[in-house]
Amino acid sequence: MSSENNMYFDPYPQRVMDFLNYSSTIRGKSDSTIDAYRYDLGLFLRFLKRYRHLVTADVPFENIDISDIDDDFLKLVSLSDIYAFLSFADKKRMNSAYARARKTACIKTFFKYLNLKARIVDKDPTAELESPKIKKRNPVYLTLDQSRSLLRSMDKDNVNYHRDYCILTLFLNCGMRLSELVNIRISKIRNDTLTVIGKGNKERVIYLNQACINSINQYLPAREKKQIPDASKDFLFISTHLRPINKRTVEVVVKKHIRGAGLFDNHYTPHKLRHTAATLMYKHGKVDIRSLQLILGHENVSTTQIYTHVDNEDLREAVNLNPLADENE
Repeated sequence: MSSENNMYFDPYPQRVMDFLNYSSTIRGKSDSTIDAYRYDLGLFLRFLKRYRHLVTADVPFENIDISDIDDDFLKLVSLSDIYAFLSFADKKRMNSAYARARKTACIKTFFKYLNLKARIVDKDPTAELESPKIKKRNPVYLTLDQSRSLLRSMDKDNVNYHRDYCILTLFLNCGMRLSELVNIRISKIRNDTLTVIGKGNKERVIYLNQACINSINQYLPAREKKQIPDASKDFLFISTHLRPINKRTVEVVVKKHIRGAGLFDNHYTPHKLRHTAATLMYKHGKVDIRSLQLILGHENVSTTQIYTHVDNEDLREAVNLNPLADENE
């Protein structure tokens, strides 16, 4: 078992548990967000106990007990302590700027809770805390021709062809998240709409185009031939073990077909297909940024802005359209 998993099961201070319960029940944060909070705070508090020399050097970092951390301990946390932790995350644990930004956001949210909700700290030490700068990268995506090649390259004789084709079609046309896809319920499909539970446990409606509707209708007859247990019958996508398909299986399915089509490499993930759908809608469908925000289920339009990039093809075309492009000496 990894050190991260060990941290997950260790006892946590009551204030941390209160914060996690508040984040889950009141703020409606998803299970994955709560898990991230739990892990990051465990790491932070273990670091503080070592940083303050409250444990001997021979105690392995993962075994540092944090269950005894009380309000007095938390009241002494300073901005300098937090910077020291972020330096530790960078230098010792080789965390990327993205990972450190996540930890920063978690710590800020925790101390905001301690200050404004629990009211155990008079001054929030994170008030002036800045998040590490993250270099913005254009999303990696398949072109329109590559997307078509991917779908056309699939083996129609494969026993899971209709299921896998439907999965890829929904990813490429709807831009849904992996967590949304694996939890699709048949009872939530109504004509050309599909209701899913998105990020932060928020319900949203996804509109299905004709390609999506056709792929679902072609998959359902093959699905109905299976002896699916009653507990799993409402889930659209079923594994070969007759259970609701899980995220890992979908990741394997995507990589398999991407590789089979001769596109990219093994690191191409379902999330990249979400990028593809968004980029194709913006570039070829001329979907405006606000509509794209709603389609993707982004809380802030700033997240959607990454799809307004122009690729090398656009730049090449722009240069070739210069009226002087055909002039010779």
